[in-house]
Amino acid sequence: MPVAFENRIAHYNERVAQKLDAVLPPVTQAPRMLHEAMRYAVFNGGKRVRPLLVYAAGECLQIEEHILDAPAAAIELLHAFSLVHDDLPAMDNDDLRRGKPTLHRKYDEATAILAADALQPLAFGVLVDMPDTKAELRIRLLRLVADACGSIGMTGGQSLDLMAEGRSLTAEAIEHMYAMKTGALIHAAVVAPALLAESIPQAQLAAIGAFGRTIGIAFQIRDDILDVEGDTDVIGKQAGADERLGKATYPGLLDLEQARRRCDELLHGALQRLDDFGEAAASLRWLARFIVERDN
Repeated sequence: MPVAFENRIAHYNERVAQKLDAVLPPVTQAPRMLHEAMRYAVFNGGKRVRPLLVYAAGECLQIEEHILDAPAAAIELLHAFSLVHDDLPAMDNDDLRRGKPTLHRKYDEATAILAADALQPLAFGVLVDMPDTKAELRIRLLRLVADACGSIGMTGGQSLDLMAEGRSLTAEAIEHMYAMKTGALIHAAVVAPALLAESIPQAQLAAIGAFGRTIGIAFQIRDDILDVEGDTDVIGKQAGADERLGKATYPGLLDLEQARRRCDELLHGALQRLDDFGEAAASLRWLARFIVERDN
């Protein structure tokens, strides 16, 4: 009987941790403080949801683990880059990230900006250097993650988020913002293995992409709910931070119960996208439920 995905999480987290450790510059290399800050940003106790999605999608498409290590690490580097910028005084001005001082509090604002700036090109370098991968596939991966983190992806979503502070948006506008800010990188995490599969039918590529976009929106709505329900110890930052900043959020527009219902609707829709994959998508289904049902 196959080992449940839940019991393989530690294995996959160790794989991506080893890859991240290998590609990040050592703290003994100058500039030492910058390299120390980069590692602080990456090795900060996160759940590694995006790398886990890479590995789960790889299982679904029967991609060998060692081929998935590079896209899993690259996407996690981009996620870390985005969190450092999100926390800056000019953005969300957070003091804590996962219960620890944010990078600009641990070091200083300039170091935080430079560390985040260095993580982004490092991610692209990891994809360029993928062993045993055709150049055309590496180019497709580079385009995928470039779009995911650029102005039509999470950077653009963060811009919309800042412009929406103190304003009332429609549910459709909030979901569009979430699809960019959070969903774009989650979409890239599940599509990257599909690009590596090469011969995947177009219908399956579209289905797995739609799954990623849908579950990405659900992920952010769940974050909104936790921001309202949680406390600092649970969510790892100041509780109620979104309300304090006047953020446009799903619970703020509607209420917690309607936000929960919308999460459930999105989960149902995401799972339907995986029907054609049968049991091969069991790990993706488990992760989708985890994303919607998590308590931190």
